[in-house]
Amino acid sequence: MVELIRPQPGHTVLELAAGPGDTGFLAAELIRPGGTLVCTDTALAMVEVAKARAAELGLDNVEFEPMDAEWIDRPAASLDAILCRWGIMLLADPESALREARRTLKSAGRLAIATWAAAEHNPWSMGRLLVRLGAVPASGGGEPGPFALPDPEQLADLLWGVGFEDVEVEPLDFAFTAADTDAWWDQQLHCSPSLRSTTAKLSPAEHYALRDAVDAELAAFAQPDGSLRIPARALVAAASA
Repeated sequence: MVELIRPQPGHTVLELAAGPGDTGFLAAELIRPGGTLVCTDTALAMVEVAKARAAELGLDNVEFEPMDAEWIDRPAASLDAILCRWGIMLLADPESALREARRTLKSAGRLAIATWAAAEHNPWSMGRLLVRLGAVPASGGGEPGPFALPDPEQLADLLWGVGFEDVEVEPLDFAFTAADTDAWWDQQLHCSPSLRSTTAKLSPAEHYALRDAVDAELAAFAQPDGSLRIPARALVAAASA
């Protein structure tokens, strides 16, 4: 993703829905000297996590602030590039967020975003198991969520529709790894506030049923040494303002 925004020394790069900031931090290294990464997330707690991570990495050209991606608090044509990895599909109004991105980018400024492809290409997701066990209601379609923008043409049309040019959308296949099923479970709880919230409401019996279902699903991806290699597919889109 970082290569797609064509970072240069002196650039100002905004990362939306940054979480711990890992994607943007790669860009921060490439826009030195004189460049600034603005690392944002709607959750103040995640902004603080990213701030601590940047300090560990010794990054001194990063600014941090909470920000709603659907209203970017920056002047028009003030940014060289915008990154948003696995955040745009979680928004109530992704079109508004993309319009804001287009507004705040300089002429020919670059946008790179990533969403998840359809659920069948992402067996790591616990969503269908939670629905099957009755822990969460089934989605009626159209709601924000990990798989709300799973189609390459749909994503491209959104970008063209708000005025972006040179739109490209490509699938990216990769794999998540974990030492074993317990490590995978802990990793998911750490990365997903919604999963933590949902599992906290389960009875002990429901919790054990979910773990059994997860272990059964993951068995197909177990390696000879007991580790896991779970396939995943993202959609990576890039465009110019």
